[in-house]
Amino acid sequence: MKLVKKILVYLGAFIAAFALGLGLNLWVTSLAADKVVWNETVGTEHLDIAYGEKESNKFDLYLPANQDRKSYGLVIYLHAGGFTTGDKSDDADILKGFVNRGYVAAGINYTLRTDSNNASVATMSQEIKEAIPHVIAEAKKLGYPVEEMVLAGGSAGGGLATLYAYRDGKDAPVPIRFVYALVPPTSFQPDGWYGLDKDLEQAAAFFTPITGVALTKEMMENGEYQEIAKAVEAFQWVDEDSPPSLIAFGKHDKVVPFTTTPYLIQAFEENNVANDVLVFEHSGHGLHRDKDMQKLLKEKLNEYFDRYMPVK
Repeated sequence: MKLVKKILVYLGAFIAAFALGLGLNLWVTSLAADKVVWNETVGTEHLDIAYGEKESNKFDLYLPANQDRKSYGLVIYLHAGGFTTGDKSDDADILKGFVNRGYVAAGINYTLRTDSNNASVATMSQEIKEAIPHVIAEAKKLGYPVEEMVLAGGSAGGGLATLYAYRDGKDAPVPIRFVYALVPPTSFQPDGWYGLDKDLEQAAAFFTPITGVALTKEMMENGEYQEIAKAVEAFQWVDEDSPPSLIAFGKHDKVVPFTTTPYLIQAFEENNVANDVLVFEHSGHGLHRDKDMQKLLKEKLNEYFDRYMPVK
């Protein structure tokens, strides 16, 4: 019973990420555009477009009113929610902000983990992979040929965005120009998560719903876990061809602990990947307490768009 209670506390931290993610959106919206305006002169929205057979296999597409260009850049922003809750509609203002910049934008839903299903980060990432060609095809059908894209997201969505960009990017239907993510879980190594390397039985229980594999203490001890974890750890897929990356972390994050970040930073360094990892020294998961870093992140995002995917 003691073990069960502890695991519930850890999983509860992921669920709490949903509320923090919504708070994050209050200022993240301003990253998409200086002033978000939405009317028929700016763009149109096309909601709940199916990309698969599951109930949650839907995406929202936001299109700029200007339909005169030969090609468009696409920004996909994946929602927060600790892999257990959240919805693409939570990011409507963020997505509209990207349209204000002149991009096609999309939010994608994926099957969330519940008490009655076996959804995992592995299955969620596969649904995202399945969805992206449908997003691009739908945009083209509506008169917006997409030739390049950016992957982005917050918290759980940031983890899925980085996982797709580094693991699946080489097979993407169009080139990924850069990825940016806010407080993403990119490593599921036990030493980064609440000291779980000190109790591998708890670690096995915690990482089971994340990996989708029924883990045991023995699998954690003998190294079998490492190959299983690779499927859901973005850092393990970073290589010399990975896209430039703009990532923000909170030094006092208790949802996605800051101690999970060294693996990603080391992977960037070892593979010479262009990156800006911004550490919010006084902030937790919501990145609220470092106004100067919020300003810097906004400036960096503008730089990344101008350098890697300018509006043509």
